[in-house]
Amino acid sequence: MADTLTVHRAGLATVQDLGRFGHSRYGLPVNGALDQHSARVANVLAGNDEGVPLIEVTALDFSCTPSADVLIAVTGAPAEVTVGGVRRNQWEPVSVRAGETIAITGIRLGLRVYLAILGSVETPYLLGSCAPDTILGFAHSLRGDDELALRTPCPPIDHPVFRIPLFRLNVPVARFGDAWTIDVTDGPDLEQFGDTAERLFRSAFTVTPRSNHIGLRMSGDVPRRVASGELLSRGVPVGAVEVPAGDELLVLHRGRGVTAGYPVLAVVTATGLSALGQARPGQSVRFRRRTVADAVSAYRVQRQAIHALKARVRTAFDALRIPAPATP
Repeated sequence: MADTLTVHRAGLATVQDLGRFGHSRYGLPVNGALDQHSARVANVLAGNDEGVPLIEVTALDFSCTPSADVLIAVTGAPAEVTVGGVRRNQWEPVSVRAGETIAITGIRLGLRVYLAILGSVETPYLLGSCAPDTILGFAHSLRGDDELALRTPCPPIDHPVFRIPLFRLNVPVARFGDAWTIDVTDGPDLEQFGDTAERLFRSAFTVTPRSNHIGLRMSGDVPRRVASGELLSRGVPVGAVEVPAGDELLVLHRGRGVTAGYPVLAVVTATGLSALGQARPGQSVRFRRRTVADAVSAYRVQRQAIHALKARVRTAFDALRIPAPATP
């Protein structure tokens, strides 16, 4: 029989990857992990390719038990992570013996935690991705007693004398706090807001409970459109900062529809989107204006850090004779 990961407490956990690319022309959103940086780093730390399936745990507690020895990594928002009742660190590889329960509790400051497993897990795919999609009615939301087939067992990896973690990998850990500063570039409709556009950068906004993977709604001193005339529906990017009628900002995220008819004041950068995926209802968000060149440079720096981490992980794993998993 195949080795499995048995879910005990599922909360709002789903099986995710980095998204469903190349289908916007057909009206399908990209979806995928909302904090792409944490998801990528979790997979790299577990010895995987960046885009293989992993578990996204949102807000509520989660626990599971593998039937075989495995290697895991847990990233994302700060939380209490235990293996067999023993506290373990986030943002580093962790060895788990068969039958030990992995528990993730007390998620704080951010909203999402990512659990990656060496070799990943078996999960259904649609159009090249396992990412849930509410339009297609496709999802792999986890429930208690679900069993996920494991691809790659891994013998226990422990320090032979002191039983301390072997890994010191200089991981690019994301920052978490009670407030967020999100980088944005100018949107195509900036001029339609006149002097009120500066409100976006002068004041803080509060994430409301109506937020979800489609978009975050924020209350505050909302900029007002001063131009007259109607806007035609058109394609909008992930990260579009829209100003619908009313007293809220709407910031589209990875589950957004591909067309909309609201004016776009700004666009969240690629690095800002990962941070925004961690913003909790009630938290404060400030927007910081950046040029496109600044946004591209910041993303390149982030990607280079992950590529460098991947090399360090592979070197450490080779020294410990941990084989690279087969590509799913």
